Amino acid sequence: MTERLGAYAVFAGVLAAAGLPIYIHAPKVYVDQYGVSLAALGGVLFALRLFDVVQDPVLGWLAQATRARRGAGVALAVALMAVGMVGLFAIDPLLPPLWWFAGTLTLVFSCFSFLTIAFYSTGVAKADAMAGQGHLRLARWRETGALLGVCLAALLPSVLEPLGVPPFAGFAAAFAVICVLAALVMAPEWGHSAALPGTGFALVLRDGVALRLLLVALVNAAPVAVSSTLFLFFVESRLQAPGWEGPLLLVFFLSAAAAAPGWGVAAERFGAKRVLLVAMVLSIGAFGCALTLGAGDVWLFALICLASGATVGADLTLLPALFAARMARISPAGAEGFALWSFASKFTLAFAAIALLPVLEWQGFRSGEDNGEAALRTLSLLYAGVPCLLKLVAIGLLVATPIKGNA
Repeated sequence: MTERLGAYAVFAGVLAAAGLPIYIHAPKVYVDQYGVSLAALGGVLFALRLFDVVQDPVLGWLAQATRARRGAGVALAVALMAVGMVGLFAIDPLLPPLWWFAGTLTLVFSCFSFLTIAFYSTGVAKADAMAGQGHLRLARWRETGALLGVCLAALLPSVLEPLGVPPFAGFAAAFAVICVLAALVMAPEWGHSAALPGTGFALVLRDGVALRLLLVALVNAAPVAVSSTLFLFFVESRLQAPGWEGPLLLVFFLSAAAAAPGWGVAAERFGAKRVLLVAMVLSIGAFGCALTLGAGDVWLFALICLASGATVGADLTLLPALFAARMARISPAGAEGFALWSFASKFTLAFAAIALLPVLEWQGFRSGEDNGEAALRTLSLLYAGVPCLLKLVAIGLLVATPIKGNA
């Protein structure tokens, strides 16, 4: 069997470019260009995730029900996701900006959800058929590709602007082109899970290990969600380093991408749970240092991005591999399990938006303006302090999760 793991890396990169960077770029674009309030954006993002409470399980059922024709469904979802991204960033709102933000983001995220579920469930069947520790090997390729996709998506607007190209419109256009290429590369792979029957959500939720891994994913994704939501505001206002956002994001995500294969190799040798716990502890030490930073500490923050990015590489590689290996045992089709996984990962981003952006605004923080010390101190505590506390909770949950070997 030809493994074709590069196809999984490419497609994961496109999905990643449609996920986390939206939470980095979109709120700031709609605040700065259209004057939408932080509190209103936070409310919309949270409402969209409440919609996912219903949508993600339905999309999981749909991905399983249409598994025999998955290639056609994926092609349609990829096309609609590209259209939504162009609408979000490249077209002046045809409705009041907040409503346009909500509508285009709903289209992007609905397609993103379906594609994520289909992609990861296909990976369960693919990895289970591979020799050796297939789930960890596939995860190395897939999550490294995803991290590189995040790097490109985070950096591209900063690269386009000096060239005279509208940065976010250019990002959306490039994203649409890459969507087409990724869909073509991945097309032969969708048949892997076509013959596997679904098992339903109840079986996944009744399994103690799977349920605990979902809880770990929910809590452990929250620190990245918090820092991603506030990253641009932290660099611009706390560090007073406008223009450094792109390079610093690149340092963070390139560090994660570079470290991900190493974490995978270590997990194959020492066990995924043990290696993941080490990385999570190291992340607290690295990221906690951001609490001490102030104006001008750009190079210190770059070192923090380097160290914390490396630990995030473990989170993004090993947790999905552990969950996929568990799905191979209890729900081989994987669609229902990864529908729940998709909801858990996205809910944390929404929670970060609804919990943090209104607090910042209440404390008097204003994007792009001079802010008082109280507002900046609140920004630092939310950006660095809250993620460290959440990571401690995630460590406790993972310690209590009974995992034997890598599944």
